[in-house]
Amino acid sequence: MSALARQRQEVILERIRREGGVRVSELVDTLGVSDMTVRRDIAQLADRGLVVRVHGGATLSDAPHSSFEPAFRTKLGEEREEKLAIARAAAALVAPGSSVALSAGTTTLALAEELRDVEDLTVVTNSVPVADALFDPDRRDRTVVLTGGTRTPSDALVGPVAVQALRDLHVDLLFLGVHGFSERTGCTSPNMTEAATNRALIAAAGKTVVVADHTKLRLVGLATIVGLDDVDVLVCDHGLPEDDRAMLASHVGRLLVATPHGPTHHDGPREGHPGKEPVR
Repeated sequence: MSALARQRQEVILERIRREGGVRVSELVDTLGVSDMTVRRDIAQLADRGLVVRVHGGATLSDAPHSSFEPAFRTKLGEEREEKLAIARAAAALVAPGSSVALSAGTTTLALAEELRDVEDLTVVTNSVPVADALFDPDRRDRTVVLTGGTRTPSDALVGPVAVQALRDLHVDLLFLGVHGFSERTGCTSPNMTEAATNRALIAAAGKTVVVADHTKLRLVGLATIVGLDDVDVLVCDHGLPEDDRAMLASHVGRLLVATPHGPTHHDGPREGHPGKEPVR
């Protein structure tokens, strides 16, 4: 291997370690070499077991593939305390009489359970567990709308039927669960069809609130749902490092860091945040 190739591969590996993944097109611009050269470097790193080649780029060898989608039951018990803290902080954003949308996910399911006491609530969701958690025939003041669609491993209903159901709806807030989020890729999903359905949820909402625990930072899924700059509020937990809090607060409208036993810490909003006003 030439010295130049070794230097390029060190740069590629360092970037993947720092960001969790990288695209070939970005490396072409960064390194000033051809697409073929970058792909050959990635292939050599993959042969050494240092990275995993994925469609359009590479991730760390010990990281899940960008298209890997864990089963809902698997995710349900992970970071349980953090998700409960996030759910309590997010629920505080919902006023009686609101209309809200909840995407699929274990964090949004925890939020659904926190919303049971909110009066006069209309909920739109593409999540079967969320709909089950909120449906109560004795609650005349609560309406739950479940989209149709094809069911995914995360118990989401996705695809053209779900998108069509959302097309003419308008809700005050969307609470969006994500597979991962990073400065480079924004909020991502391992399922392209679910990402498209989530974008339809965003289009139906006045404001978008992303709920995600700190372990999802720099986890990269196959498809981007929304960039960080277009997120009105990001609710994360106290495991988020201070440096990363500053980075995220510079992008999203408002960063809320939920603590397990105490008040929610508020960071932001970022000055000059474009688009919609952040939730307060």
